Amino acid sequence: MKKITNQILKKVIRQRPADSYKGTYGRIALIGGSQNFGGAIIMASLAAVYAGAGLVTTITDPTNQTSLHDWLPEAMFVDNHDFKTAAPIIKGANVIVIGPGLGTDNLALSLLTRTFELVHENQTLIVDGSALTLLAHNHLSLPKPSLNILTPHQMEWQRVSGIKIADQTPTANQKAATALHAIVVIKSHRTEVYVNDTVYQNTGGTPAQATGGMGDTLAGMIGGFTAQFSDKAKATLAAVYTHSAIADKLAKKQYVVLPHQISEALPKFMLKNQAEN
Repeated sequence: MKKITNQILKKVIRQRPADSYKGTYGRIALIGGSQNFGGAIIMASLAAVYAGAGLVTTITDPTNQTSLHDWLPEAMFVDNHDFKTAAPIIKGANVIVIGPGLGTDNLALSLLTRTFELVHENQTLIVDGSALTLLAHNHLSLPKPSLNILTPHQMEWQRVSGIKIADQTPTANQKAATALHAIVVIKSHRTEVYVNDTVYQNTGGTPAQATGGMGDTLAGMIGGFTAQFSDKAKATLAAVYTHSAIADKLAKKQYVVLPHQISEALPKFMLKNQAEN
């Protein structure tokens, strides 16, 4: 098992070239946020924008639009009931994040299955939150053309993989991740990332992160990193490390770390840890 340390940052985070523009840094579509769980997709969207994604569109319930734009005027909005409008945005995205606050009702299932049908080659698909539960309970197959990244906590991983939490060893997890043909980020006290034949363990993290929305923020960060940086596996590792490194620093001065605080700290952290061209 390899350790994820700060050495990953300068391998991934690059100084921005002078002639770049917003299209250089990727288009992300984030899908989620039912009427009751709008905060989840807002936190994921916030993380994607603060991580540096060029163009972010949030496809969510219309009851969330005001809150979304109050928190994040940079994000575009599409009504999740209007799939005719959403479809070309999903097809045109470099990265799709689906699941934060999505819910498990019929609309959520329809959004997931229709998104899976649209996904194509050269896209990165990040499946998080309730989308993982829908994936497991409905015995869905992941799309084959895309690079798929799953971000389960241990119970969600139990549902997807069939491996009980007590039996979730690196060997068992690796076998299941390989069968899924996906990068798998299993969130825990020391988050593990399964990439092909290699298992990585994060070296950061604090109990101050034990609050709702942490996973949504990480999903959005992985989206932002993979949209910008060419090596998607290393970008995922860098996002995982960055998420906990910022939290560790904040936890030195406060009892609990809020997810949006991690997002807001991203631009300065990434500037400090970028590699010069």
